[in-house]
Amino acid sequence: MEENKRLVGRPVKWRKVGLLPRVGYFKPTAVPLYMLEEVHLVVEELEALRLKDIEGLEQEECAQQMNISRPTFQRILNSARRKVADALVNGKAIRVEGGNFELIIRRFRCGNGHEWQVPFGSLVVAPQQVCPTCHTSGIIPLPPGVLRVGGGWGRCRGRGRW
Repeated sequence: MEENKRLVGRPVKWRKVGLLPRVGYFKPTAVPLYMLEEVHLVVEELEALRLKDIEGLEQEECAQQMNISRPTFQRILNSARRKVADALVNGKAIRVEGGNFELIIRRFRCGNGHEWQVPFGSLVVAPQQVCPTCHTSGIIPLPPGVLRVGGGWGRCRGRGRW
């Protein structure tokens, strides 16, 4: 009977990300791309670096913003720092793409052209129904960039580009 049990992995826990990177590739100057090794940094690793090292938040705050535990945040941060250090010390390129994340902020546009952002948490409580400026009901969600990889609009899983 033991043989018939299926092994089921844990479900993916989507990490909350506040910003998508404006640039997805960094490389040393004066070295042709074909000569470089690459380091792959996922979007949630970049978010951990942003929250901790740029925003200066405490680890507990960072973990809460990303909707993960503090030990998980520490693992993600350590992985990101190790990859960036490897790229800087050894002259490697850094590619930022993919991961298991969803954006905290969602954007919308009404038929009259007004655009606005709504925090992800408030969408769970009450989905957006009308434009806050002109109160029309013909609204459409706007994907941030081209974020239609993996889990659908607003989420990304794996190595796909946003």
